[in-house]
Parts: sequence; structure tokens; C-alpha cells
Amino acid sequence: MKTFKKMLKIEGRLSIRDMNMVIFAIIMPLVVLIIMGVIYGKKPAFDGATYTFLEQSFGALSTIAICAGGLMGLPIMIADYRERKILKRFQVTPISAGMILTVHLVIYSLYSLLSVVLLWIAARVFWGVEIRGSLGVFVLGWFLVLVSMLSIGMLVGGVAKNSKQASVIASVLYFPMLVFSGATLPYEVMPGGMQKVVDVMPLTQGIKILKAATLGESVGQVFVPIVIMVALALICIVCSVRYFRWE
Repeated sequence: MKTFKKMLKIEGRLSIRDMNMVIFAIIMPLVVLIIMGVIYGKKPAFDGATYTFLEQSFGALSTIAICAGGLMGLPIMIADYRERKILKRFQVTPISAGMILTVHLVIYSLYSLLSVVLLWIAARVFWGVEIRGSLGVFVLGWFLVLVSMLSIGMLVGGVAKNSKQASVIASVLYFPMLVFSGATLPYEVMPGGMQKVVDVMPLTQGIKILKAATLGESVGQVFVPIVIMVALALICIVCSVRYFRWE
């Protein structure tokens, strides 16, 4: 445990110095929230709605950091460490390669957690956003999305031949999901045909779960998205363990 804490401290500092996750996981979600807050303020999501546009969008905004860490940061880090033989070196030291991967999983999870907390504080203080459903259900839904996205990142990083290939795959996954899944561009403003297309994206299903939890909708209304996200997480975890390459 002492070694793990030391590694977490070292890798955490390196991550902060790199600034990529600070910008895309912490600053970017807050900027998007502020822009939406300035545009929509406390306006209802639609005529006659009992909740505001920001309340409708809060669950989606909370996934931006998860998307950055799970779909971009983690796979590129794993591929880069493998390409530079770092994982191979760790395998013959008291610090196992598995430990360094766990450390980074914790780091990206902490970024995501800090992001959602900061978003909640800002949204609550400045625009009165409320989680109308169960906070426990929201937390469970958020954790499910986190695990699913991180499992995708582990799979991509584990099978990519090098950091360049991992970067290409990560970009193909990250940018479309960031823009079209509803994380930044609200799902509700998309045309019906476009919604059907983006429904195939895993993050779109995760956002539906968080939106339902935020607005107090019944779990039964998002049963299919829950099944999809659980199945996705299990499949990616099993495949990443089965096909992961340490060198």
C-alpha cells in the first residue's frame, strides 16, 4: 500500500504537469457549463417543463471528464508505456506493471470525480441546479459510465500496436462521442434522424442513465441503456484481460 501511494503521488504529479487532463477533464466541462448557463440560465428545458435546461444537461456534462480519461488519456498512456518498454521493466521489479495500470485508473477516476463535484457546486450555486431523483442512483449510474469508458480505454490501449495507433483509435472514439453523444451538444436539440445515429454510441446510453437519475425518472425507463452499459463493461474488461499485451 505504501508503494502504491508513492506511485500514485508521482504519476499524479506528472499528469498535472502534462496539463492535458487538467484542461480537458477539469477546465473544459466547467467552460461548457458556464456557456450553457449564460445562454439558458434558469430557463425551463421546454415549454411547460418542471426542470431547467441545465438540470436536463447536468448528467451529460458530468461525462466529459470520463470521456477524456477513458477514451483518450488511458489508451494512449498504456500504449506509450508499452512502446517505451516501461511496462516490461516494471514486470521484473517490486512495482508490478499491474500496479502502474491501477494507479492510472485511480488517477483518471479522481479527475472524473473532481470534475463532477466542481460542476455540481458551480451549477448549484450559480443556477440552482438540483438532482431531482435519488443521489444514490445518480452516483451508481455515474460509476457505471466511468467503469464502461475506462474498460474501453483499457481494451484499446491493450491491443494497440503502438502509441500512434492508440492515438488514432482513441481520437476516432473520443471526438465523435464528445460532440455527438450529448456530452457537449445537447441530445435534445439534435434532429430525430441524428438521434437515431448517435444512439449507437455507448456514451449516449450512459448519458441517458444519468439524465434519468438527475430528473427523477424511473429506472425502468432506462433499463435498456443500463443493460447495454453493463454488457459493454463486462465484454471490454474480459477482452482487455484476455488480449492485453505487456510488451
